[in-house]
Amino acid sequence: QVQLVESGGGLVQAGDSLRLSCAASGRTFSVYSVAWFRQAPGKEREFVAAISWSADNTVYADSMKGRFTISRDNAKNTAYLQMNSLKPEDTAVYYCAAGHYRGNYHLSGDYDYWGQGTQVTVSS
Repeated sequence: QVQLVESGGGLVQAGDSLRLSCAASGRTFSVYSVAWFRQAPGKEREFVAAISWSADNTVYADSMKGRFTISRDNAKNTAYLQMNSLKPEDTAVYYCAAGHYRGNYHLSGDYDYWGQGTQVTVSS
């Protein structure tokens, strides 16, 4: 089992930045791919970004490219999501997920472990 705890969310203004953290405990974090998903009120959960276990591959949703950066520090069992130039439409609960790579980083069903989420609210 892997336990994931997100932190770093909050209320910011449009154009601001936030860095989310995903701290892992339990089984070896470094063997898993890690992804961030988000869910806005009344909408389905959507893929944000993912990073391979070795950090040599990163994938982003088109709307986040150039604004968001995913990274990880396996020595600290932590993954990060740096979010810049935030927009009101980025308002959502952001979830961290981990799992063995199964061929498609975008699929939420491919991840075995999930955090409880952290709220990000961007005001205009």
